[in-house]
Amino acid sequence: MNSNPAFSRNAAFRPGQVSRAELERLYGSNGTATTDAKVDTDQLEEAYSIPAASGAQTGRMTVEDSVVKTIIVFAILIAAAVVGWNFASPITLWGGMIGGLVLGLVNTFKKVPSPALIVGYAVLQGVFVGSISVMFNTMWDGIVTEAVIGTLGVIGVTLFLFLSGKFRSSARMTKIVTVAMIGYLVYQVINMVLIYTGVTQDQPFGLSSASIMGIPLGLIIGVVVVFLAAYSLVLDFESIKLGADRGVPAVYAWQGAFGVLVTVVWLYLEILRMLAIARSNN
Repeated sequence: MNSNPAFSRNAAFRPGQVSRAELERLYGSNGTATTDAKVDTDQLEEAYSIPAASGAQTGRMTVEDSVVKTIIVFAILIAAAVVGWNFASPITLWGGMIGGLVLGLVNTFKKVPSPALIVGYAVLQGVFVGSISVMFNTMWDGIVTEAVIGTLGVIGVTLFLFLSGKFRSSARMTKIVTVAMIGYLVYQVINMVLIYTGVTQDQPFGLSSASIMGIPLGLIIGVVVVFLAAYSLVLDFESIKLGADRGVPAVYAWQGAFGVLVTVVWLYLEILRMLAIARSNN
């Protein structure tokens, strides 16, 4: 099962848990109809000569359509990030973060994807990412460029290894990654509480600023988290392929794009945090 709730909470992307009959009940049959009418040889030859229908023609999700939708939501996020960068303020930062969180939860729990809500999520996340990026860049000049390059590098390597068949998920590793992600979430919540209550006021990143053998704890954890995000990307790719193989409705391509967007934004923010911790300890 995918550790990304954008996929794991939807039956269309859960492997081995939904029968074909159940999928057809949920999403409709393949649209073909049977007939007892006789068909002559010429009609058969004409039927076989017609090119196979594309996913768009049959109304079914395809990997290619998911790629297009992913490009669209990322273009929207980047455009919104430019706005957030140029008009950064506490309103854009907190508004984008809270609004993005709300829409993220709504899109995660919706049974049928809503393109409008997913686009809205991309807009709000873009405003938040742009606002927090300019804040980090003001304190550490050039850090955003480094974070973007690092994020693209991780995505590129992960995609290459996935397409080459060298990076695949397994049930055991997925369980380990899921537990690790939950543990990291608990750690971050505790760390934020310590920061905002002033317990770690001498450490800008709280517990993450503490050093182990001269290496900031945040960097050690960050390397692990980057691997978790990369593994989550592989799970996202596999979920999209599973949905396409099952022939779920085309609208689910938007859910695939949403899931990838969630993972990539998480990856970018973690790399940004890692670089900030590294610079603050120099």
